Amino acid sequence: MAASVWSGYLTFGLISMPVRLFSGARSSGISFNMLHRDDLQRVKQQYYCPADNRVVDRSEIVKGYEFRKDEYVVIEPEEIKKIEPQTAKTMEILEFVKTSEVDPVFFESSYYMLPEEAGRRPYALLTKALEESEYVAIAKLTMHNREYTVFLRPHQGGLMLHTMYYAEEVRKVEGFGAPEVELKDAEVKVAHQLIEALAAEWDPEKYHDTFQENVKKLIETKLEGGKITEVEKPKKLAPVVDLMAALKQSLAEMEGKKKPAAPAREAASGKRSRGKA
Repeated sequence: MAASVWSGYLTFGLISMPVRLFSGARSSGISFNMLHRDDLQRVKQQYYCPADNRVVDRSEIVKGYEFRKDEYVVIEPEEIKKIEPQTAKTMEILEFVKTSEVDPVFFESSYYMLPEEAGRRPYALLTKALEESEYVAIAKLTMHNREYTVFLRPHQGGLMLHTMYYAEEVRKVEGFGAPEVELKDAEVKVAHQLIEALAAEWDPEKYHDTFQENVKKLIETKLEGGKITEVEKPKKLAPVVDLMAALKQSLAEMEGKKKPAAPAREAASGKRSRGKA
C-alpha cells in the first residue's frame, strides 16, 4: 500500500476514530529533461547568491518572508512546528451540509480516508449515516503547512476527503452568467434531443489523454528513425447563423452515428426469402 499523507484522529461529537489519508488522484504524463543542445547533457539548477557572488548549497538556504522591499524575516522549520493548530493531528467535523449544496468549483484535491483497526466501527457508522442522509461532513485539517476546509463524502462503502478552496480563493469573472438572449422553445427542444442522443453511462475508463498518447508515438517514431506524421487538424467552423438548422443537422449526424447497421446475414436472409417468393 502507498504511504499515507496524513494520519490522526477524526472526531464526530464525542466519537474519535484513528484514520489515515492516501492520495486519491494525481496527474501523470511524459516528462522531459532539460538538455544542453550542443552536447545533450542534462543541465543542473543551482542557487546563486549575488551578494557573495557564488553558488550556495541547499543546506545554506532558509525560508524568509518579505515584509518590506528586500527586507525579510527568517522562518525556521521548528518555529512552524510550534504554531501548528490542533487540526494538524485531529480533524473535527464542524457541521453537515446537503451534498447538492456544495459547488464543485470549491473542490481541490481528493484523498481516500481509511480507518485504523480501532476506528472501523465508528467509520462504518458515519459512512452509512452520510449515505442515507445525503449529507457531507465539513471539517478542518492541517496538512502541508496549511489548514484546509475539507468535506467528507461516502464513496463505494468508504469515505473520500476533498480539500476545498476558501471563498476568497475562488475567482470571480466579470460578465460571467446567462447571456441576455431570447431562446425559442423549439430550439430548446432540439437541444434536449441532441443531449439525449449523446447521453451515455459514466465510465471514466473510456477517456484518455490523446496528446500524451501522441507524444509516446512521437518518441517511438524518433527512436526508430521513422517519419513523423502530422495529426489532421479539425476544420475551422464558421459562426452559427441559423441556430435551429445547426441543431437539426447535429442531431441528424448523432443519430446516424448511433444507428446500428443491419447485420450482413440478415440482409442475405432477406435476399433468399425474396428469391423463393
